[in-house]
Amino acid sequence: MKIELDSGQPVIDAHDLGPLLGLDPAEVQGKMRRGQITSKYEQGADEDAGKFRLTFYHNGKRVRLTCSEDGTVISTIRTDMGTKDTGAT
Repeated sequence: MKIELDSGQPVIDAHDLGPLLGLDPAEVQGKMRRGQITSKYEQGADEDAGKFRLTFYHNGKRVRLTCSEDGTVISTIRTDMGTKDTGAT
């Protein structure tokens, strides 16, 4: 898997991200627009200079992709963080 950079911003294909989050790829874009999938982009420093990390959050799941400078994914970590308690009854 490879992440493209467009004007310095990472772009991931829904066909790559969807299965990592347990979603059909067709659902990804709409869920991102509605804020149901959130993300964090971090650039490496010091010994990690040139690398970057993307973390996606959805429905109690976290997917972290660590990428080389050219966007090649070098590690993928999926974590089930449990469902978020909203306090609603």
